[in-house]
Amino acid sequence: MVSIFKMMRLNKFLAGAGVASRRKCDELIRDGKIVVNGKVVTELGVVINEKKDKVVYEGKAICLPSSFVYIKFNKPKGYTCTANDEKGRKTIYDLIDADERIFSIGRLDYDTEGLLLLTNDGDFANRVAHPRNGIEKEYRVNIEGEVKESELAVLRKGVVKDGERMPSAKVKWLSFENGVTKLSVVIDEGQNRQVRRMFEGIGREIKLLRRVRIGSVKLGGLKRGEYRDLTEDELNLLVRGK
Repeated sequence: MVSIFKMMRLNKFLAGAGVASRRKCDELIRDGKIVVNGKVVTELGVVINEKKDKVVYEGKAICLPSSFVYIKFNKPKGYTCTANDEKGRKTIYDLIDADERIFSIGRLDYDTEGLLLLTNDGDFANRVAHPRNGIEKEYRVNIEGEVKESELAVLRKGVVKDGERMPSAKVKWLSFENGVTKLSVVIDEGQNRQVRRMFEGIGREIKLLRRVRIGSVKLGGLKRGEYRDLTEDELNLLVRGK
């Protein structure tokens, strides 16, 4: 009997094994963090045999999971999304007990709280995170003082910061109470610190930033630090780009 082995790109294999998103896996390869059959690999586009080749990351052999995990998590403020923080800060993995190696789909910065999705399925993560699929992310934003309609118009059009126009956003005024303006902000690209940089561009400082929705998946009633598996309906909607 002849055995047939599946060949795949190294970055896809790493993402599928739950090491990180495919884009992050490219960075790991370029930085010389991945070893294949005893040799450090730094070139992108390398193809491996998933059954025969030995892939090692951080001293551990990597293999594809036998099952996939899809988690919905309410990240508290004061936690990083890295597995190991160089400053010794608490990470989200201190709060999540998972048998499989999982990673977050995108990140929320240290001072941002709210909805985060985690998985060990690299293809699913790439589908949700890639800008071409236009999956919206909605945030609740609290700003000190009363924000003017003219400022909201700038945010909707796209703030110019450091000589570069940032992506436009859907911004909705919710309320002004006790000296604080509450807004809903919806983006579909997810650049690094995009929402914070938008408000920095109009000279406003964010007091509270919470992500409440990714596509059709809402934060719901999860308390800070709580998590659960995505439902079949939630998962199917994300796969369909909704």
